[in-house]
Amino acid sequence: MVDVTVDGVRVQVDDHATILEAAEAAGVHIPTLCYLKDLNEIGACRVCVVEIEGTDQLVASCNNYVLDGMKVFTNSPKVRKARKTNVEFLLSQHDSECTSCVRSGNCSLQSLANDLDIFELPYEKHLPHMPWDKTFPLIRNNDKCINCLRCIQICSKVQASDVWDLTNRGAHTAVNVQAGRPIAEAPCTLCGQCITHCPTGALRERDDTGRVYDALADPKKVTIVQIAPSVRTAWGDHWKLSPEESTIGHLVSALRKMGFDYIVNTDFSADLTIMEEGTELLHRLSDGTEHEYPMFTSCCPGWVRFVKAHYPELVDDVSTSKSPQQMFGAIVKSYYAEYLGIDPHDIFSVSVMPCVAKKAECALPTMKDACGDPDVDCVLTVREIDRMIRADHIDVHALEEEPFDEPLGEGTGAGIIFGATGGVMEAALRTAYHLATGETPANDAFRNVRGLTGWKEAEFDLAGRKLRVAVASSLGNAKRLCDAILAGTVSYDFVEVMACPGGCVGGGGQPIHDGQELAGARGQMLYGLDRISEYRNSYENPDIVRVYEKYLGEPLSERAERLLHTDQHGWKMPQEK
Repeated sequence: MVDVTVDGVRVQVDDHATILEAAEAAGVHIPTLCYLKDLNEIGACRVCVVEIEGTDQLVASCNNYVLDGMKVFTNSPKVRKARKTNVEFLLSQHDSECTSCVRSGNCSLQSLANDLDIFELPYEKHLPHMPWDKTFPLIRNNDKCINCLRCIQICSKVQASDVWDLTNRGAHTAVNVQAGRPIAEAPCTLCGQCITHCPTGALRERDDTGRVYDALADPKKVTIVQIAPSVRTAWGDHWKLSPEESTIGHLVSALRKMGFDYIVNTDFSADLTIMEEGTELLHRLSDGTEHEYPMFTSCCPGWVRFVKAHYPELVDDVSTSKSPQQMFGAIVKSYYAEYLGIDPHDIFSVSVMPCVAKKAECALPTMKDACGDPDVDCVLTVREIDRMIRADHIDVHALEEEPFDEPLGEGTGAGIIFGATGGVMEAALRTAYHLATGETPANDAFRNVRGLTGWKEAEFDLAGRKLRVAVASSLGNAKRLCDAILAGTVSYDFVEVMACPGGCVGGGGQPIHDGQELAGARGQMLYGLDRISEYRNSYENPDIVRVYEKYLGEPLSERAERLLHTDQHGWKMPQEK
């Protein structure tokens, strides 16, 4: 331990602590832009500079270590002048039209400029004006990029995808798609982690709110919207609503005020996914074949894009079950259309998701099984639905809880925990256990697959058979797991993979809180809802029982296969053979 004084506050810190960490221990805030702990500690933005007594040169606090007896000044006249000048330089290469930026009001650069009293820009503007494919679900605007390199680091070190890189040299250096290729030709999984870790508006999802507004205004269209489990953990963040003020029932109320005709619960189709995927697993375990690789979950489109791009030899082992979003889309334009007595071609099916990859998933040529039209017409991220609520001037504080529309409104605790890493595995095991034994599993019998550890392993007894499972969240952990499986150093029967760290609760379409990782807290919220659910297992859902009795027959029936399953080879990722 060493003694350090920060702005007159003396603290003891580890001798390997950075100046930034020492300041935090002293209760002193040092602003940063490029810093991401353990990922991006390069001091590139020079915003976190501080003055050290006895040293002429200012130093970056994020990557310089403390020394015993060091006296640090974080806001001296010299520091304030340098920090302001550095930000003015950044703004000279930044599109500052904040009023038309999706990050306005939630932008670290904007907040810092305001804090530093920057009201005029003394330097000439130089913007790169680099072209971009605006039809792609992920949009990059390099006129707003400050070259902090966060997107490069998160994509490489956490997501093992290496989509982004530095291009050009000197004053023309810019972040762009690796090798300068178009984004549609890159192995981008659309996990969206680059978006949620960008300090400015340089990265965002494609905005599809206009298409939804058009559908809501079209008297010939019947608008049906589904809400994913993880959305309830975050949709109220913009208004700083408490969990009690931002339940799923409050969001249902807001969507009704916006004019949606029917509002349904993706928890239902999460349960449906479990019935199909759990049955698929049991058939695989009992088919008499010695499978070389485990069965992988298929509900995360970011993971499916990743495995197709990087591990084509494993694609045959990915479940054929569609994701809950796509199963719901197919059910809406078949079973639900018949139930309502409407032409499925008149339905405009919308989903609200914590995910950017869902935008690409709904547009796949293999996702048109109900009536020939896309099963899901449009996907909105949580950020987009929040913008629509604000645009409609809905008073969220005055909302009263309202129920989903039936018969697709019931969900179970198993469906709810889909949003947390390990949740799909646990939900599947609960139902697989029942299908194999005819018994109800003990509450939380499979809790060993929970938690934020990036790669978890567990063994369970399934009707006398030892079942070996693994759970991975983040594509970096998925890569390590897949490499180990292919090398033969590990062996499993069933594997869950979620592209985003912590699962969908940490998805790339969730509200952005710069510098905070909230997947853990959001996941705990879902497990809390699971504990108090009337039904905790997918097979108990009365709406699920009804849809099989009246329409599907049984899991893996001919109709279920046609509507609820897909060919994972039916479309290609770039460079996929």
